[in-house]
Amino acid sequence: MTSQVSSPAEQTDAALVGGQRSSDSGGEGKEVRRLDRVIIRFAGDSGDGMQLTGDRFTSETASFGNDLSTLPNFPAEIRAPAGTLPGVSSFQLHFADHDILTPGDAPNVLVAMNPAALKANLPDVPRGAEIIVNTDEFTKRPMAKVGYDTSPLEDGSLAAYNVHPVPLTTLTIEALKDFGLSRKEAERSKNMFALGLLSWMYHRPTEGTEKFLRSKFAKKPDIAEANVTAFRAGWNFGETTEDFAVSYEVAPATKAFPTGTYRNISGNLALSYGLVAAAQQSDLPLYLGSYPITPASDILHELSKHKNFGVRTFQAEDEIAGIGAALGAAFGGSLAVTTTSGPGVALKSETIGLAVSLELPLLIVDIQRGGPSTGLPTKTEQADLLQAMYGRNGEAPVPIVAPRTPADCFDAALDAARIALTYRTPVFLLSDGYLANGSEPWRIPDVTELPDLRVQFASGPNHELADGTEVFWPYKRDEHTLARPWAIPGTPGLEHRIGGIEKQDGTGNISYDPANHDFMVRTRQAKVDGIEVPDIEVDDPTDDSGRGADTLVVGWGSTYGPITAAVRRVRGAGERIAQTHLRHLNPFPRNLGEVLARYEKVIVPEMNLGQLATLLRARYLVDARSHTQVSGMPFKAEQLAEVFKEAIND
Repeated sequence: MTSQVSSPAEQTDAALVGGQRSSDSGGEGKEVRRLDRVIIRFAGDSGDGMQLTGDRFTSETASFGNDLSTLPNFPAEIRAPAGTLPGVSSFQLHFADHDILTPGDAPNVLVAMNPAALKANLPDVPRGAEIIVNTDEFTKRPMAKVGYDTSPLEDGSLAAYNVHPVPLTTLTIEALKDFGLSRKEAERSKNMFALGLLSWMYHRPTEGTEKFLRSKFAKKPDIAEANVTAFRAGWNFGETTEDFAVSYEVAPATKAFPTGTYRNISGNLALSYGLVAAAQQSDLPLYLGSYPITPASDILHELSKHKNFGVRTFQAEDEIAGIGAALGAAFGGSLAVTTTSGPGVALKSETIGLAVSLELPLLIVDIQRGGPSTGLPTKTEQADLLQAMYGRNGEAPVPIVAPRTPADCFDAALDAARIALTYRTPVFLLSDGYLANGSEPWRIPDVTELPDLRVQFASGPNHELADGTEVFWPYKRDEHTLARPWAIPGTPGLEHRIGGIEKQDGTGNISYDPANHDFMVRTRQAKVDGIEVPDIEVDDPTDDSGRGADTLVVGWGSTYGPITAAVRRVRGAGERIAQTHLRHLNPFPRNLGEVLARYEKVIVPEMNLGQLATLLRARYLVDARSHTQVSGMPFKAEQLAEVFKEAIND
């Protein structure tokens, strides 16, 4: 989509969710109401195709021009027991005619494909919201599985909601009766019927979904047409049934985006594109050594599609082999990457330390998830910060970069590559499951906007001995960056030792000298400390007298959206509050200490038990107040707004 605007919208997240703008009678047709935003949640069994349904609704919403944010939520099991609460899969989409930041706190519309989906999600649904239920699944056995003694559709327990009972399964089977499909095969298309109904209800485009279905099932044209027919039947049902007397319009977000060409993108896809772009901008082949692990596997899948850009992907037999191969590729002159999640970082820690000792560029992409151990594989968390900072033996400093939104994963990947290549060091890129699976509009950058990441490999001797002999010293450093030269194996005259045993300064010979070890440890630390990162910017609006806020909110990573939405709400209520967000966590921006010292109160919301707050207290002796959550779900804006108000008035 293309948006011809030059400034962000004046609308804020403090606006009424799903707020009505105006209504049209539509003549003799159904009433059309205009809303400024809507939050929809599709929920069903993990085999009901809720993620696909949500993805398609999101794609059409993006093409229509709305701002959007999504929250996929699915079980860790490949196929959880059908009809049970642990097996419920959901997809929440927040879309609007203005700038938004989160997938929304609570859905305005819940589509529940079975009793388990209704029971699991009903606590999040506010009174007065619309609930569309598949009545065909509300029979005795499915209800008994989740503890319903009586049908919630009949016992009055849903009286506070606007309930639309729809026999989705029956209607789908009836729509597909001419296709010769078995009942089971026809039932699989009920998610497309539901998608068609919601597409009618919110005036979503349909051409893209029909094209997608025909492409997805190109080898099974009958199945493709059956899904298209079910999709159209859902649209027509909404148009003709008396139960849906109103449809809704959410106008494109024409003022939410700078001018440019946009597409919908998930965090993992943006990160993958960022890695490819970094390889192109550095004129280096991209090598990924990886072992599949949720929620990082999508990066391996995506990069494997881009051999035309010089990308080589290696699916290793385990995490250790994956990073070992990547480090070998770095030695050989590639832009080397390894992808994983928290458990894999633990396994890779020794090789990360080796990369610190070798001083070679290597990107370690950690898509964080709930822990410890296997923990919550499909849920989000920010609890690997201290592991990235200190989770290695000895003094082994590693820079850390953290994206803030799904689209920002692209820029963060480029930034991490810049640091790795410039300073010859492994770099952590800390994303998480919320960013990885969530999506938002992304402005496709022009190639001329991308940084020049080209590097110079060592090509000859770089040191002269006392007798005038010219030699190559593998640990002779750049005086500005303290980076050592990058010498490609096989280059004549540049032979040198590698390995984890301490090296002598300059020569790279093995050294056990205490003074040399002290010097090398401090030099590696100084190299990381000296990395150039931008100063942080503080959003601190002043009042009429020029006075700023007394309270500062400091965040990092994926908490950006909920924090910013909450700050907007607090300011909308007349309170003063400042906000800053960290991308660089090692080293910290040079002005961070001065910024923290300006405020009486510092609040640090994190999806862990206070890891950044611990670092800020230790480094800057500031009384940083933690607000933590480790539920596997992102913060809600309203929850944070209340925390901020209490802190301001404390």
